[in-house]
Formats: sequence, structure tokens, C-alpha cells
Amino acid sequence: MAWPVSDHFNGERFFNPGGIRERGWRDLLRWKFSSRAEVWPRSVGVSPTAPPAPPAADGAIATWIGHSSTLLQTRQGNFLIDPVYSERIGPVSWAGPHRVTAPGIPWSELPAIDAVLISHDHFDHCDLPTLKQLVRRNVPLFAAPLGHKKLLSSAGAGGRTVELDWWQAHELPGGASVALVPALHWCRRRPGDGNRRLWGGFVVRSGNRTVYYAGDTAYSAGIFGEIRRRFGKPELALLPIGAYEPRWFMSGVHMNPAEAVRAHRGVGAQRSAGVHWGTFHLTDEGRETPLRALDAALAEAGIPREEFFTLPPGGSVTV
Repeated sequence: MAWPVSDHFNGERFFNPGGIRERGWRDLLRWKFSSRAEVWPRSVGVSPTAPPAPPAADGAIATWIGHSSTLLQTRQGNFLIDPVYSERIGPVSWAGPHRVTAPGIPWSELPAIDAVLISHDHFDHCDLPTLKQLVRRNVPLFAAPLGHKKLLSSAGAGGRTVELDWWQAHELPGGASVALVPALHWCRRRPGDGNRRLWGGFVVRSGNRTVYYAGDTAYSAGIFGEIRRRFGKPELALLPIGAYEPRWFMSGVHMNPAEAVRAHRGVGAQRSAGVHWGTFHLTDEGRETPLRALDAALAEAGIPREEFFTLPPGGSVTV
């Protein structure tokens, strides 16, 4: 399917507006051969738990499963964001980064899911084995950026997939709505398919609550300000704080904790929770390094820890 040419689609591939240079294979090899990655623990013990009961009135409960995977419960439905339950992430089940923490919500304790939101095609966000299991659970709707329907068809979800362009919205089962919003990132699952699919974040509105999930993104004052202008200040933002070193390689696609604090203020979130850390060893920083960096950035900005925090796997926040 062809989509209209736009400020982020040239008729063949998607791109980040503003002429941001994407890193290529030479950059990747330079990083890997010069990497001084900090050591991660083989595993970190967690106590998986059932999620809380959904709110009876207007409100939203976000429970962190691990990495970016989050369960969002509202009176108008239960929504899974970038769910990954596999032990490894990659093109095959026996290779790729392994889980350091178990999912914070056991699979058997997941409630009925009304919609699944997929931000982009990378293996740590779009895990086909997990999506196949969700199809068998009879999830009625999958929402994803343009170009993902064919990929999700391989998990059996093609006929249930709604594709969105940036700023497009769709009403979810139960009356909540989801809008795809811009992010500075990229897509690729195999050689040759780079940026054939779009990427983004999501704004979910249920009743009088707004939750913003940034997906994977570099810092952009313009994007965060425009999200605030269009949707108002969210009651909760889910912002990535990990997978950011080395900066020469990652700064164009991933925020560091200090930039996440700026994003928190830029989007006007009442509260923010840090995600995209501590589950898969993807980049050079240590597992707990984002937590220390976030504490330092919050102290420098004069923002209390109760306003921007992290959760343990299985931990919840209610707004």
C-alpha cells in the first residue's frame, strides 16, 4: 500500500523531519569494536504479581511489566503497550539479548486485553511470539504506525490491525481513544527493510485522563511542545530513560535521563514514570546507571522524585 508523500514519507521510506542523519553499518561496527560496555547481572530477582483491580471510575492505572511493556487499565478498557514476554529478543528465539528480569505480571495474571499498542518494529517492542499468544487470547484490536499491518499479519493480527499516521486518532473498544504521535527514531527488522514502517508514540485518552507513551525517541522540544499543545498536559507520561550510551551513537534516537526530565517538563506531565531500562542489556551503560542519572537530573532541575519516578517490575501507578 502506498501512502501520500509527507514531511516524514518520501513515497518509499519514512524519515525524521529536519535532516537528522541516521547511523549506518559503519557506525554500528565502530560502536561495537570500541564499546566499553558496563557489566550487567545475569539476572535480577523480581516478584511477579497480579495487577490491581481496574479503576471503577475515571482514572488510569499503569503497571510496568518490564522494558517498555506496560499494562494500562482504565474504566474504558485494558491496553497493552509494546508487550514482550519472550526470554530473548531478536530474529530467532535462541539468540539476542536475554531477559534480566522476569515479566512483572505473569502471563496467566494478565486481564482481558481490549487493545495492543505497538510503537515500532524493533524486536524489543514488537515481539511476534508474544503477539501470537495475544491473538490466541482473542484480543480484538492492534494499533500500530503505518506499514506494520503486513508484519503483524505474520502473528495472525493483520485483520485486527489499525494503522495510524502521526497525529491520527482511533477510537478503541470501550470508548477510549488512541493517537499516534511523532518520535525521532527509525525502523528495521532485517537488511533491506529499513524505514519501510513508521514509528511513534501514543496518547491514550480515557474519560478525563490522558496518558502519553513516548515510545523510543531522541529529545525534541518541538515534538513534546506540540503534543502538549494538541492534547493538553497528560496526567501520566511513560518516558524512556535507558539504552542511551554511547551518546555519539544513540543521541539521535534515544534520550538519556537528563533529556527525559526535559521531556517531562516539555510535555507538561503531572507525573512521569521511567521505562525502557533494566530488562535487556542493549547498550553500554550499566543496568542501574539510568536510575542514578535520573536522580541527578531531577535534583538539578528541582523536581521531586514523587513527580518523576521508576517502578519495579509489577509496580503500578494510579492517576
